[in-house]
Amino acid sequence: MTVLPGPDYPAPAKLNLFLHVVGRRRDGYHLLQSVFTLIDRCDRVRLRVRDDGLVRRANDVPGLAAADDLAVRAAQLLKEASGMRQGVDIELEKIIPVGAGLGGGSSDAATVLLALNRLWDTGFDREALAEIGVSLGADIPFFIFGRSAWVEGIGERLAPVEIALRWYVVLTPPVRVATAAVFAAPELTRDTEALKMEDFSAQSCTYASNETFRNDLEAVVTARYPEVRRHLEWLRQHGSARMTGSGSCVFAGFESREAAQRVLESLPGSMTGFIAQGLRQHPLLEQLEGSRQVG
Repeated sequence: MTVLPGPDYPAPAKLNLFLHVVGRRRDGYHLLQSVFTLIDRCDRVRLRVRDDGLVRRANDVPGLAAADDLAVRAAQLLKEASGMRQGVDIELEKIIPVGAGLGGGSSDAATVLLALNRLWDTGFDREALAEIGVSLGADIPFFIFGRSAWVEGIGERLAPVEIALRWYVVLTPPVRVATAAVFAAPELTRDTEALKMEDFSAQSCTYASNETFRNDLEAVVTARYPEVRRHLEWLRQHGSARMTGSGSCVFAGFESREAAQRVLESLPGSMTGFIAQGLRQHPLLEQLEGSRQVG
């Protein structure tokens, strides 16, 4: 594997604290309501600017072809939007599982946009970067936004929301969920009543056990993927648990690392998972701001 010099940029995972499908647009995109929060489980991205204009991935990533890699495609879009003549080598260290509902691919793309915008000195603000990224994935604007958010529309309408930082046990069933197939499922409920952001804020301490807030995709996924159902049923014996995004990962929140650790230590040998802490802000934003001040 080619090891690139320079900074090691974090690309954190996210959790959907709830996910409601409230409608569907004529173009087929689903209208959502959700709260996204960042966690400290991160992919790592390394970038090296090239003078020959090529945009390429510098290492192999099992199960993810370079042509399908959102990080590579994001760099290409930024190059086109800016008229940049330079290129970049992109190295990805994948920690976040693919097809898990944790937003790993979108987070990688957002990190590339944020970091490469600085390395190429293209001068786009974060709003412009979000507009570039949303054409690749509806979650990308959230990662560029960089903090817990109330999410609406197809994922592009974001408002900051305060949530208590918690420790999460995240279980990783050994399946990769096909998001498009889940959203296309005829049994998917698409008419959940829309809520106001204040509805979440008033009950944010108890959302996990309150069925006002749920994941509308969960019933579809657990019916089609028995492993997801098995992991979710086990975790619900230890706390208020739900699926994140379109799955496959499921999670439960706890007040302390010790409480989360006790649950993880009791995990059956046939299951895997990890502990993660919630983040107040995308770690890259502070890193980039520090580099601006130093420069």
